[in-house]
Amino acid sequence: MTTLSSGFARARRWLRDHPLAFDATLAFCTLVAMICSSFTDPGDGHGPPAFGARTPELFSVLLMTLTAAALVLRRRRPMQVLAVTAALAAVEYVLMDPPAPVVMSTVIALYTVASRTDRPTTWRVGLLTMGGLTAAAMVFGSTPWYSQENFGVFAWTGLASAAGDAVRSRRAFVDAIRERAERAERTREEEARRRVAEERLRIARDLHDVVAHHIALVNVQAGVAAHVMDKRPDQAKEALAHVRDASRSALNELRVTVGLLRQQGDPEAPTEPAPGLAVLGELVTTFRNAGLPVEVACADRDRLPAAVDLAAYRVIQEALTNVRKHAGAGARAEVSVVRVGATAEVTVLDNGRGSAGRRPGTGPGSGTGPDGGTGPGSGTGPDGGGPGGPGDGDGQAGGGHGLVGMRERVTALGGALTAGPRYGGGFRVHAILPVEARTGEPDRPGTAGGTGLRR
Repeated sequence: MTTLSSGFARARRWLRDHPLAFDATLAFCTLVAMICSSFTDPGDGHGPPAFGARTPELFSVLLMTLTAAALVLRRRRPMQVLAVTAALAAVEYVLMDPPAPVVMSTVIALYTVASRTDRPTTWRVGLLTMGGLTAAAMVFGSTPWYSQENFGVFAWTGLASAAGDAVRSRRAFVDAIRERAERAERTREEEARRRVAEERLRIARDLHDVVAHHIALVNVQAGVAAHVMDKRPDQAKEALAHVRDASRSALNELRVTVGLLRQQGDPEAPTEPAPGLAVLGELVTTFRNAGLPVEVACADRDRLPAAVDLAAYRVIQEALTNVRKHAGAGARAEVSVVRVGATAEVTVLDNGRGSAGRRPGTGPGSGTGPDGGTGPGSGTGPDGGGPGGPGDGDGQAGGGHGLVGMRERVTALGGALTAGPRYGGGFRVHAILPVEARTGEPDRPGTAGGTGLRR
């Protein structure tokens, strides 16, 4: 049974791949069926049909052969094949009595037309064929017009039209389902790519914020330690302790961020919460230890949504990092976070004089300390020249990604950010964040426009 079914399936696939061979086989089978039926006498309807009671005329055999041969081209020329078979069937009804079943070929040709055209065409062509052949059988036949043979012509041609229309509708339905499934698959793939791109951008912003902040502090404190190592070893030890703390914090935050890339179920997945305003005091302490006086005014720090809380923390972190790197010696910073209606406003001010890092530089990473220390990659230390934060030749921290990252964070939540120099000196970063974060919306360009120098 298995061998038989597999052989039948292979034959079916071969015939599907070779439609001309299938049509030729169908035409041959139709010719055999018509010739066998032409030897059968239906009788008067009171007994079974008698096979061999009559012999078909040579002209009828010729018509049956022509109509069967025409079926070979039924896929390529459906309308022409239907016209030829219907005309030959009508000729058989007019000239021969009793007629041979030439109409079998017309039934198959009508089915082909109905399955390959639209419904209005099927109705027009079907009714014309049904009416013409039925009328020819009733008018020119020797049997009464109401005989079952005449109504059989009407029934078989009508059934062919209905079957062909049903097959066409099913094919269209299957094609629509297949197209919808392919479109849904493309949509899923595009959505997955979009989500991956958004996640990569978010992780890149987190990594930039962590690295830019902590590495800048490490660089500053290392420069201080190197500068005062010989004269004030106690201060150098304190600076190195700050380096150790900043590097430990950087490693912890990097572990949390990179942990987001783990697959579910991986061992040792980090469970630390994302940083927020609740740990703002620790962030400010790191800057104060680095020599930057910071004053903080923060209210309702624990009542913000998680996404808004993280965005506010990152904006403050990046802004203070830029102050420490570019504002120069003696700068002070002020941080405020207040609720205004349905929004939270984050403001970071400084009174820096906008030294080397705030205006276009003359070389990659050049800087000058109060004591005159210069060199590639040098910055400004609290006690004079020495190794400091790596400056940017165009005055942009981290290649200009700091301010861009802040804007992207704020814009993703539906907020706005402005950044630029203050009147009378210094720099100002101001972010307005909606309390109801809209993290699912795409970034809308222009929402968080800013003015002034980028850092």
